[in-house]
Amino acid sequence: MGLTARGLLLSALFLSFSMANIHGAAADSRFQSYWTVEEYLALNQDQISKSEEFGNRVQTPPISEIDVGKVIKIVMVLPGFQVSDYWRRSIVSMERRLAEYGAVYELQTHFTRPGEVFREQSKKLTEFLSEKPDYVVFTLNADQHRVLIKQLIKHKSSKVILQNITTPLKVFRLQQPFLYVGFDHVTGTEYLAEQYLKKFKDGATFAIMFGEKGYVSDMRCGRFQEIMAEHENMELVSSYHVGFNREKAYLATKDVLKTSGKLDFIFSCSTDIALGVVDALKETGRLGQVITNGWGGGDSELLAIEKGELEFTVMRMNDDNGVAMAEAIILDSIGKGAELPTVYSGSMIIVDQTTTQRQISELRQRAFRYSEN
Repeated sequence: MGLTARGLLLSALFLSFSMANIHGAAADSRFQSYWTVEEYLALNQDQISKSEEFGNRVQTPPISEIDVGKVIKIVMVLPGFQVSDYWRRSIVSMERRLAEYGAVYELQTHFTRPGEVFREQSKKLTEFLSEKPDYVVFTLNADQHRVLIKQLIKHKSSKVILQNITTPLKVFRLQQPFLYVGFDHVTGTEYLAEQYLKKFKDGATFAIMFGEKGYVSDMRCGRFQEIMAEHENMELVSSYHVGFNREKAYLATKDVLKTSGKLDFIFSCSTDIALGVVDALKETGRLGQVITNGWGGGDSELLAIEKGELEFTVMRMNDDNGVAMAEAIILDSIGKGAELPTVYSGSMIIVDQTTTQRQISELRQRAFRYSEN
């Protein structure tokens, strides 16, 4: 990208700049729209045993092939055009788990970029629904998605799986999607916050790189901001919305390095953002002086940790959510849908520069057990 284009992008970026106290109020109100996994289980006691049994099912291989008796039709509209390999690995693991059961299925996928216009997603879903799929896999980030998801839920011939969200929406009340599946954004963020608080026991100054305005940013960066606000010695100097975009994160990082005096770390909301922050730190010679984190623990993040570019990340046991989708589809297809929990939230673990290559190798085998084999 040339200098002129970068200048234009920087101008657009500053239009989305927001100081912490302004965004904090919006994030707090948004958290009231969802139940956490713990809250949902407390309100729905029958879900506890279902969650435990389903979790065990995800972790064990299929006992035998199952004759579903029909071709299963699945469609997916997901923001898969990212450096993060989360979406691609999830699809691979889902398909390979279905194959182990001997399931005959048809899968259609459509990838968009994070923040891509709602109209395109809606148009593609309408096109897919005309083919009467059994299962629709979508996600939630923007407010407009709620309206679309509500319409999908009412479409009785297709069951809705919401990926990358583990907090049931209160607005759906008793008519929830077929399955929420992913890795809890708040839990992962709390793991990362704990690492920063351990590293900077005497306090620190920091910036936050939000993604696009919406669910993921609020659950990750909003929660991180909330935790840091509880510690008087942790000073937030600025925050930006960079749209899960590596180039925008790079530009915002260069700006905050210029405008802020002392800066200890930058909280990154996603893989693409983290790599953009690293790009700027390397270019300005500040790598190692200012640190940042990853979020997800995919290939690019693990490599960056190995090279000393990321301080740490929270690593998802990625393929578990693809396996969970496959298991839900199989159980439902053989008439056992009542055994399913409403939410499946996978496990995560912190990986940092002290994690050995052997440990990372073992984590990779567990996290990518289908998508790398």
